[in-house]
Amino acid sequence: MTNPPAASGPAAHPRRVLLASPRGWCAGVDRAVLAVEKALEQYGPPIYVRHEIVHNKHVVQTLQNKGAVFVERTDEVPEGAIVLLSAHGVAPAVHAEAAARNLATVDATCPLVTKVHREAVRYAQQDYDILLIGHEGHEEVIGTSGEAPDHITVVDGPHDVANLSVRDESKVVWLSQTTLSVDETMETVNALKARFPNLTSPPSDDICYATQNRQTAVKKLAEEAELVIVVGSKNSSNSARMVEVALDAGAPAAHLVDFAHEIDESWLEGVTTVGLTSGASAPDVLVDGVLQWLAEHGYDQVDTVTTTDESITFALPHELRRNLR
Repeated sequence: MTNPPAASGPAAHPRRVLLASPRGWCAGVDRAVLAVEKALEQYGPPIYVRHEIVHNKHVVQTLQNKGAVFVERTDEVPEGAIVLLSAHGVAPAVHAEAAARNLATVDATCPLVTKVHREAVRYAQQDYDILLIGHEGHEEVIGTSGEAPDHITVVDGPHDVANLSVRDESKVVWLSQTTLSVDETMETVNALKARFPNLTSPPSDDICYATQNRQTAVKKLAEEAELVIVVGSKNSSNSARMVEVALDAGAPAAHLVDFAHEIDESWLEGVTTVGLTSGASAPDVLVDGVLQWLAEHGYDQVDTVTTTDESITFALPHELRRNLR
């Protein structure tokens, strides 16, 4: 291995890492992962989990090694077994499928996603057309859409707005996938407001606090870092958005990696300051691995950049407080 050339001359700076805070696991992810571990502890393996509990390769592999079995469909779960529903939420039809198979369900849906589900139900009951800003096919969008399929249209960015039609322009509301970029969402909202001047906004922002906080932190890193590394999996929407946010905020380069060994040494050429953060579904052990890798390549000064303090926690799913067997 070769270290990148050090800067030289009177203006030379030591190679350093700017470590974002907050970063990594949010309260919803912590709750969901702990729910799987608690179920394994209480009832023993196998514990079935519908879809990845959170979008992170390391977390899924670790839970599989402990006895979790990840499935894509409810009918893959043996009748009468325990099944956990992922943090991204599911449509009511999934609960009905589980009941039909006599499954004991543990709903690990993030409470912030549940809030959006409830908003969808409420606006549908008031006969609104609901424009759901989000990525077509994402598990969270599928789950929210299932709450009111006859009322919800998915809007996958500003380019979708021109082709939209609604029944009554005085009864239109927007909702959002929680893990989108704040800037990306507001660009779509502004396009929707231009098209539908009477558009109703939800009572509070649907972008989750953790997504907002991590995007604010990565923007701060981008002010000084020539390279931003985001630790997270490619199927993690919030992690992928953070790379885009870093680039939009002025970082010359930004990359998403699951593990330290995925870092390309060529990324470090001419770089004195590396910004490091992680998505809301990435555990800090992976960040520690990247810090060690960077230290081995000469980036052994680590400065923490704190943009806000997080203190939110969520209680475990209530189903884990009784005997599911």
